Amino acid sequence: MRCSIKMVYACARDQTFWLARRTVKILHVIPSADPVSGGPIEFVTRLAAQLVTEGHCIHLVSLDEPVANGEIGQFASVTRLGRGVFGYRLNLRLIRWLRAHAGEFDAIVVDGLWQFHGAAALVALGFRGIRYHVFSHGMLDPWFKRTYPLKHMKKLIYWLVIERQLLKRAASVIFTCETERLMARGSFPFYRVKEAISVLGTAPASGAVLEGRSRADISSERKRILYLSRIHEVKGVELLIEAFASLKEALANYDLVIAGPGKASLVASLKALASTLGVADRVAWCGMVRGGEKWALLRSAEVFCLPSHQESFGMAVIEALACGVPVLITNKVNIWREITASSAGFADEDTVDGIRRMIVQWVTLSETDREQMQRAARLCFDTKFHIEKASASYLAVLNRQEP
Repeated sequence: MRCSIKMVYACARDQTFWLARRTVKILHVIPSADPVSGGPIEFVTRLAAQLVTEGHCIHLVSLDEPVANGEIGQFASVTRLGRGVFGYRLNLRLIRWLRAHAGEFDAIVVDGLWQFHGAAALVALGFRGIRYHVFSHGMLDPWFKRTYPLKHMKKLIYWLVIERQLLKRAASVIFTCETERLMARGSFPFYRVKEAISVLGTAPASGAVLEGRSRADISSERKRILYLSRIHEVKGVELLIEAFASLKEALANYDLVIAGPGKASLVASLKALASTLGVADRVAWCGMVRGGEKWALLRSAEVFCLPSHQESFGMAVIEALACGVPVLITNKVNIWREITASSAGFADEDTVDGIRRMIVQWVTLSETDREQMQRAARLCFDTKFHIEKASASYLAVLNRQEP
């Protein structure tokens, strides 16, 4: 189902003095503000930059290690309390900090689930009746339940003890679109939450940024299929490599560019796969790219591909659209209906055959049809995923009063 525009903007008609008459101070509670972690911090960073232009501000508190003179970018402040212990990031300082400072903010948003920051918010805020919101960022998708049943059993215990209460007591649990909202209902028992939708978005790169160069200069003569995201099992990168290799002859004028951070062992296995399939010399590995280099890489691509098995939204997808680059995505990327309805790309199954079909669809388009799809990609971004629209829906959700 498509994102419900009516649901996103329903509360915007009831704007109060909360937004209209003063600066709004918002606190985001997030496990990590490190951009390498991807996910929530990507959107929050873009949102902070937009809200500054509207006279509002976002503060961050995270479980990162403190750093001297650390960058804060467009955030009003960034408080790093330390990683704590275990991968869970258990750090009781966060509970004390939230109790001491919660009253300084007009709204509090907890980003993501399944780590200690959520338990801390429950203890410091939820049990004390302090209003907060939870942005799920796709972490209630039933795909994880089906794919990792043993991990799901561990999560089920945690859900019954902590996470269910965190979501139940939240003023709203925020999803990025209608598809994500509906799918979340099937993941865990005793699911009782106040649901809201806030679309994600980004801002198109400035002219200065677009002058940047990309390090992926493996062949200036061939066209590029670009993958840009974290390199993780859920992303299905191996599907893209296998589909690319199976179409070696049809794609004689194309290279595959893979950009993004990932575990060294997984990256090594994917490189070995490309070598085994005989396409190692036509696959470029860029690692993590940021800023001007990232935007230059996006604009250098003829088409963008995200072969994910599960994706609540896909920030890189809308970044490609912002550059007028059509996208090939699986129907496990929750905004695929918006993309195909706008003729901004193709969607298919998260299998080698599905990825191959999309690539064939693209390469067999006429030049006129490709140019038309490029224009449709930018129009789709402007009308659905621009950061100004994301900011409006986000503020409307935070401002909505409980019935």
